[in-house]
Amino acid sequence: MGKGLKMLLAAALTAGIFTTGALPGAAVQTASAAASAKTFGYSDPAAGRIYVPIRVLSDFAGAKINGTSAGKLQLIKGKQRILLQTGRKKAEINGKKVKLDAAPFAYGGVTYVPLGLAASHLGLNVKWDESTSSMRMTNGEDAMDLPVIERGSLTDRPVTYRQQVFYVGASAFRAHIVTVQLMHPRVSLDAAFAHHRAGTVQNLKSIAAQNGAYAAINATYFDAYSSAVYRAPYGYLVSKGDVKFVNGGTDLTVFAYDRNQLARLIPGLQFGKAFEAGQVEGAVQAGPLLVKNGRVAVNAVKEGFRDPAILRGRAARSAIGITRNHKLIMVTLPSASMPQLARIMKQAGAYQAMNLDGGASSGLYLNGKYVTKPGRKVSNALLVKVKK
Repeated sequence: MGKGLKMLLAAALTAGIFTTGALPGAAVQTASAAASAKTFGYSDPAAGRIYVPIRVLSDFAGAKINGTSAGKLQLIKGKQRILLQTGRKKAEINGKKVKLDAAPFAYGGVTYVPLGLAASHLGLNVKWDESTSSMRMTNGEDAMDLPVIERGSLTDRPVTYRQQVFYVGASAFRAHIVTVQLMHPRVSLDAAFAHHRAGTVQNLKSIAAQNGAYAAINATYFDAYSSAVYRAPYGYLVSKGDVKFVNGGTDLTVFAYDRNQLARLIPGLQFGKAFEAGQVEGAVQAGPLLVKNGRVAVNAVKEGFRDPAILRGRAARSAIGITRNHKLIMVTLPSASMPQLARIMKQAGAYQAMNLDGGASSGLYLNGKYVTKPGRKVSNALLVKVKK
């Protein structure tokens, strides 16, 4: 891609410039486009500690790791010499023996060490991000967001399905729910247009099948009622670090995830900043926001919605939520208002949640079959892929 186009995209993302079609030429690559193994930490509520994989200390903190016998590890950075052993609350730091309140441990072939110890002796600055359940770590000018899940919470089943009845006031709602463990080593997310290009429509099941998806849900709004050949989508769509479509200038909520599958919800006008920061490996834009930091937070008018079907109506709905333990919740139900949908998503366990395109577009696909069959062809989808 030419330098001029890169600068144009950067300006458009930062300013929220509106475009009516996909970007010309090759798509922009983020720094995280190259696939790599997931890196995440564990929290131990009983011990009140967070553990990080040893490779974070070598790849990010710049420490040299020497392995010895019996689970012993030596971390070297500059004049710092740290000797640890898995399962033991003792360490040796620069030749001085010290007691630890949390022992390193090995799991799944990976060694994890207490973050506090690593940060204090290897020059890392750390800050907890409550909204994304992640640790923001900086090392000089370098930064990374480390997802953190509860120790022991990762199960063998990366994707599960259930039906559940929720009660909002005097009304009962039966919802279809697909739950995805985002930190599971076999799971990855993607976003795709019908027929691999903007402006077309296709059955949700076909979009999933063509992209090798195990699960899929309809995503951004599009020109569903037009008779034109080109059925314009209405929001950002990013796949594998490539910006496939830009529709800026609005504050509609964006669901985005990075290469670690760390997911977050971003106001539309802040998308450019997040993209430039390397926080966007994939994204779809829809809205309105439903739940923020565990609280109902519907304000469709503030995001720019004017459609009565969004502001006051009840219709078939699709929504996605993110739990505090890095699970993605994909939900469909036959009829609800936005305030009702927000309360349902909170009850379902979402700490953050947003609405997707609904009505006849609402659809949910799982393992070769529809859970909820859309009433029409759709423009695009959020996909869940599971390696065998």
